[in-house]
Amino acid sequence: MAKMWMGRTDGVTDKLCDDFNSSISFDRKMYRQDITGSMAHAAMLGARGIVTEEESETLIGGLQGILDDLESGTLIIDPNAEDIHMFVEQVLTERLGEVGKKLHTARSRNDQVALDLRMYLRDETDEIVRLLKDLLFVLQEKAEQHKCDVMPGYTHLQRAQPVTLGHHLMAYAMMFVRDVERFLDARKRMNVSPIGCCALAGTTYDTDRFFEANQLGFGDVCKNSLDGVSDRDFVAEFSANSALAMTHLSRFCEELILWSGWEFRFVELSDAFTTGSSIMPQKKNPDMAELIRGKTGRVYGDLMGILTVLKGLPLAYNKDMQEDKEGVFDAADTVKKCLTVFTPMLKTAVFNVVNMKKAASKGFINATDLADYLVRKGLPFRTAYKVSGGLVKKCITENKTLDTLTIDEYKAVEKLIDEDVYEAIDLSTCVKKRISYGGTAPENVEKQIQFIKEFIK
Repeated sequence: MAKMWMGRTDGVTDKLCDDFNSSISFDRKMYRQDITGSMAHAAMLGARGIVTEEESETLIGGLQGILDDLESGTLIIDPNAEDIHMFVEQVLTERLGEVGKKLHTARSRNDQVALDLRMYLRDETDEIVRLLKDLLFVLQEKAEQHKCDVMPGYTHLQRAQPVTLGHHLMAYAMMFVRDVERFLDARKRMNVSPIGCCALAGTTYDTDRFFEANQLGFGDVCKNSLDGVSDRDFVAEFSANSALAMTHLSRFCEELILWSGWEFRFVELSDAFTTGSSIMPQKKNPDMAELIRGKTGRVYGDLMGILTVLKGLPLAYNKDMQEDKEGVFDAADTVKKCLTVFTPMLKTAVFNVVNMKKAASKGFINATDLADYLVRKGLPFRTAYKVSGGLVKKCITENKTLDTLTIDEYKAVEKLIDEDVYEAIDLSTCVKKRISYGGTAPENVEKQIQFIKEFIK
């Protein structure tokens, strides 16, 4: 295929250079965005009289034909093409002749590729937000089902205080809410059109950048042409948001992996989302959760890759920027795949609330509630804390729990303790009394669930 940029040079490059320079293997993903952007550009050229109305309509019709043929499979993208932009323009010129050569008037590949990438990541953002909302729907369903089921809450992986499973699930829901908000917030900055910035300095043609931006659904145009072609903040921001979303998925997977082991037995993952061992017949491995946890590393790498590419680039466009795509495409694909697997894995998971309650009954996670009980009886908190800690030490020494100590044993340590202590340290009571805003009391969990329902709407 003849190179569209031959002129200053004869366009003859070493085959090794052609392969090294080519981006068609990955930027072919943007063919829809490239063609749609070109149709808007052709419409603008016609509206401003830069080409005739007839030529504009011919260009738009030719581009639509290429899009239709690519969608139907009757046209195959040439793997030997330099990039998707050159491929589309080459085919258009072959089909339309001289008129096809007019499409690239008043634009450069620099602003064209920046436009395509913004449009592509805008579409990917919308898809990821949809998948995150699907996950939030499952989370609020599960939380509703388990808003009263007691489990141990942990700090330092040590049993700390009683919470409900619904409350625990809502903690992850809030993480994914922030992910949605970050993606949507970044979308606003992404949704700014660079087309018309040309190579770096704008153009001598009387173009209408706002017309093109409006045609393509952009909220604004880049205000500086140098910045318009060289800005890849939106790629870094998308990658960072993807990395954070994967962080949250990975943390959740880590807990599911732990909880599914015999040491916990808090959850049973569906056979559809686990695998067996080739040698140990008893095994049921949480491979999908482990893969999601593992794939988090590659998305972190994608983020570091784009930041490193950008860190030393002078204005304006540099060929280094071709390295902006593979990483961010991988990040988007990985997040989508992981969400697509994680959501049904969670939906089909069965939580063993009996085992959770048994675990909560051990580890003295009601010790804080005993201290609070003594505070209500009139002791200063630090004194109450010391009394409660001493009683825990006594239980450990005598292999007892706080609820199995007799009232006489309690009174021997602190006379303010009475029969009502047993109600105060009951796990269900401990949970119900945590009524502070955002706490684990079922009524609070219900408010969190309602928030998620409204957020999804």
